[in-house]
Amino acid sequence: MPPGQARKIKVMRIIARMNVGGPAVQVSGLMRGFDAQVFEQELVTGYCAADEADYLEKVATDVKAIRIDGLGRSIKPRADLTALFAIIKEIRRFKPEVIHTHTAKAGVVGRIASILSGHRSVRVHTFHGHLLNGYFGTGKTKLVILVEKFLALFTDQLLAVGAKVRDDLLAVGIGNQNKFDIMAPGLQLAEVPSRSSARQKLGLSDDAIYCAFIGRITQIKRPDRFLDVVAEIKARGIDLHFIVAGAGDFLQYCQDRAKAENLPVTFLGWREDIEVILAAADFVLLTSDNEGTPLSLIQAGMVGIPVVATNVGSTNEIVINGETGLLTDLSIKELTDSVAKVATDSALRAKMGAAGKEYTLARYGAARLVKDHQDLYLKLTRK
Repeated sequence: MPPGQARKIKVMRIIARMNVGGPAVQVSGLMRGFDAQVFEQELVTGYCAADEADYLEKVATDVKAIRIDGLGRSIKPRADLTALFAIIKEIRRFKPEVIHTHTAKAGVVGRIASILSGHRSVRVHTFHGHLLNGYFGTGKTKLVILVEKFLALFTDQLLAVGAKVRDDLLAVGIGNQNKFDIMAPGLQLAEVPSRSSARQKLGLSDDAIYCAFIGRITQIKRPDRFLDVVAEIKARGIDLHFIVAGAGDFLQYCQDRAKAENLPVTFLGWREDIEVILAAADFVLLTSDNEGTPLSLIQAGMVGIPVVATNVGSTNEIVINGETGLLTDLSIKELTDSVAKVATDSALRAKMGAAGKEYTLARYGAARLVKDHQDLYLKLTRK
């Protein structure tokens, strides 16, 4: 323990739900990696929806959490109010020095609970993305901005997973430069199998070229755009196969359309072994309208395969256009042209993959993420 520290620093993490995805990976890494001699941590979270996989049940089975009814994806006033009072009660019981909220809904409910609890805590909130584009209409978006502006006044430290996310938030008046910092994701992959063994495990051809689409199959990820690209690649006569690892409310639509149009797509469902997916793939495709800092692109880089992605959110902080992958606008033509270019040039894939591995391993390691958070908490609690 540092000199003069009488007891451990208590940290409460609040996240709406631990569905399989970037925020859950980050939070689990922090829960596992912190120095238990200096910090005592508690994770507070809700339940996943029926069409979501729970990361705590599927992958991070060693991470313990306090479950709060109502603290899930959906906004339901009565359930949200129940969750609010439950969190207030837990704050008063645990008495944390630091309350760190993750994701939008938990950021609102958790910070309001912290204020109403009467317990003095340092408040930290991480924007793993934002809701300014692609989620709501103009009226609801203005309301989101107003709520976030208000809560920023009562938050000691605001964190964004990338510079683009931070700059977007600052541009609409949420927080200020003095309160904001960048906290890039940090990852540690499990052992990556050989390409041959990965393909054998997934039942894929050893000789084909595969492009992977990884993540939630929801509107913001634009799976319809992904299938438009697949259809265009097929129309151009390019021999490329696609694999989809993920699930969500648009999965059935995608499966039905792929079958109706006889598209070369294999649906793998939710997968916990992301390393196997990436080892089997030749490159990754992201077609989203909006992103924070997508972990699948970092993971692709760490494995050593290139990326084709829409230039949204902080993707351009992970992918160096022309060096580790290709970034495009939202048009089907530009996406298809880029996919075709990578699919038909093995030398380009090898060159971009090697560059991506060097870049991502240096910037996005798990140990760096843990250290940066520990240092931040020590600084904030010693002010």
